[in-house]
Amino acid sequence: MTLTRRTLVGAAAAFALAAAIPAHAQKPLTIGFSQVGAESEWRTANTASIKAAAKAAGVNLKFADAQQRQENQVKAIRSFIAQRVDVIAFSPVVESGWDTVLREAKNARIPVILTDRAVKVSDPSLYVSFIGSDFVEEGRRAARWLVEHQKKNPNRSYNIVELQGTVGSAPALDRKAGFAEIIKDNPKLKIIRSQTGDFTRAKGKEVMEAFLKSEGKNINVLYAHNDDMAIGAIQAIEEAGLKPGKDILVVSIDGVRGAFEAMLQGKLNVTVECNPLLGPQLIQTAQMVKAGKPVPKRITVNEGVFPAEVAAKEFPKRQY
Repeated sequence: MTLTRRTLVGAAAAFALAAAIPAHAQKPLTIGFSQVGAESEWRTANTASIKAAAKAAGVNLKFADAQQRQENQVKAIRSFIAQRVDVIAFSPVVESGWDTVLREAKNARIPVILTDRAVKVSDPSLYVSFIGSDFVEEGRRAARWLVEHQKKNPNRSYNIVELQGTVGSAPALDRKAGFAEIIKDNPKLKIIRSQTGDFTRAKGKEVMEAFLKSEGKNINVLYAHNDDMAIGAIQAIEEAGLKPGKDILVVSIDGVRGAFEAMLQGKLNVTVECNPLLGPQLIQTAQMVKAGKPVPKRITVNEGVFPAEVAAKEFPKRQY
């Protein structure tokens, strides 16, 4: 056999061997992911979904917990850039203030995917895709439920207190806007107090206690931007000697198991679903981006509305 023939045969064998190696045996995809924190049941389920999907796909996931602080996320993203990860993904604490660090990622040719929460940037090409819920529509759905409830009591007016999410965050801004949009022309529905509860159970309880001290029995409805704040507020309502779900209607967003438990106890009237199980969609999108395939700029998830009447039927199906 000549050297040339031997070289060709060797090259052919090497090519055949490479072709036979499954994709997962080649260099794994590395994703740097910065999470908001662990402020709620929803966030815990979201983190678990992303970690499980990465593990199942053989993806090397570099995970950073921002502990609710934007500066921690900026540091994490810069660390991912320095480590030359394949894709950066993050769920932003707040909407604004990302242009500089995202431009650094773009200059390093590292694509960025947003999950759960959007950002406001001067150049939309600073990220390739946003995977998440329509927070404005979630606010609308919460308000539509209340509008329909009010129609059953047409002569009654409802004073609403609102527990907002983290100041400046996309879900807080959008859920407030969506809810306000639906009730604005209804004189029977009026928000009398609105304050942030920072998406946490403890802060939700604390702020609801302040609402009750200032407004007392003047409050007819609590609208909470997430279930955890609602659950904290329910405790405050009970400690004030009132019955949540009856004396004060409780409307919230997320659809976590804790909310279904509260509905089964008659303490919460409705929860609007916000699906946290984004892990498979994130990993699939990152794989497509790395492979140079086009991905939608906006990827939404399917979600429902769950009033207390369906809680018993739906509770066993809940995955989070």
